[in-house]
Amino acid sequence: MKPIIAPSVLASDFANLQSEVEMLNQSQADWLHIDIMDGRFVPNISFGFPVLQAIQRHAKKPLDVHLMIVEPELYIEQFRAAGAEIISVHLEACNHLHRTIQQIKATGAKAGVALNPHTSVQLLDDVISDVDLVCLMSVNPGFGGQKFIENTYRKIESLKNLIIARNSQALIEIDGGVNQQNAPLLLEKGADALVAGSFVFSSSDPLQTIANLKNL
Repeated sequence: MKPIIAPSVLASDFANLQSEVEMLNQSQADWLHIDIMDGRFVPNISFGFPVLQAIQRHAKKPLDVHLMIVEPELYIEQFRAAGAEIISVHLEACNHLHRTIQQIKATGAKAGVALNPHTSVQLLDDVISDVDLVCLMSVNPGFGGQKFIENTYRKIESLKNLIIARNSQALIEIDGGVNQQNAPLLLEKGADALVAGSFVFSSSDPLQTIANLKNL
């Protein structure tokens, strides 16, 4: 089965956001990955509801919204209303993770949980059967263009074993430093979805770059 490709809009040209989204509509990308940062959970600020709504107006593919924010439970319904079809929250930001997962599902969105590089996948043991997606950060969250963390391969294997053991249907998404060189091994280890930002938008031919990832 071909991988799910989710280009990260954070790496796009914000001054030409509509044309960037239209380019992704024409590409072999499956989802648009949207990073929401609050300057508190991560040391960066990206964008909020008005920009998400603007993207949603032009996007013809599902919006995969990654909340890198504290207290995400306060905003779940608003993100869903703004167009999010997949909403991922960070385990590290949720005091009541199971409750937040159920809150996401109650909106009709798919529920994801994201893990920072230092966070063990075993902490998902009690919720893995309830989530649709696990996003493993393969860089430290907050900024694009970082170097890929090699330990990610081992984490994918551990997570895949947990998913199988608990009979979960969760997809494994990798976010950070994904490129043509490491993508084949990520998929071999068990990844289902690849987030690619700088690698796509900095390339001379983003459409071909996305196609290359899709057809690995």
